[in-house]
Amino acid sequence: MMPDRIDARGLSCPQPVVMTRNKMDTSKSCSFEVLVDSGAARDNICRMATGMGWDVQVTEDADECILVLSKK
Repeated sequence: MMPDRIDARGLSCPQPVVMTRNKMDTSKSCSFEVLVDSGAARDNICRMATGMGWDVQVTEDADECILVLSKK
């Protein structure tokens, strides 16, 4: 089964953060992925998610990052 995924590539902040926050608030699953292509979006999402008690696993591939967020 494919995980829930947000594709925030090409979007400028704060849009990726807002999309991720909405998913965190409404998701029924305990984890989901966020695709981003900017360091600022990666850093801001990581900071927000960890501040809210979520684990974040970052995988970088070329110009993209896959952030896997999971509830602790």
